[in-house]
Amino acid sequence: MINAIAVILSCQLAGEVAARGLGLPVPGPVLGFVLLLILLMLRPALAEAIGGTARGILAHLSLLFVPAGVGVVGNLDLLSRNWFPIAVVLVVSTVIAMIASVLTFLAVNRLSGGGHD
Repeated sequence: MINAIAVILSCQLAGEVAARGLGLPVPGPVLGFVLLLILLMLRPALAEAIGGTARGILAHLSLLFVPAGVGVVGNLDLLSRNWFPIAVVLVVSTVIAMIASVLTFLAVNRLSGGGHD
């Protein structure tokens, strides 16, 4: 389990170092996830080695939201003062994410030859 966590966290660390060191506009954990995906594709045995630990982490994923909830409660005064801009950003970003998802699906569907009736 410790080795599996070390692999996962090492990929995240490498992603953080790359993102900050190269000044990339991509979050470090995203780059780390891509690195982990590449490693898993190159070494399928690694997937088996970290699979159990990854499933355990995912089973308790809700615990990772506790710090965010505490942060929200700790900043209720700030949120109450700025509720309108926050609401606008949430709605706009949600719509943009939905549009991006649809466009990505359509592009992948077209590239994979789907949609033929």
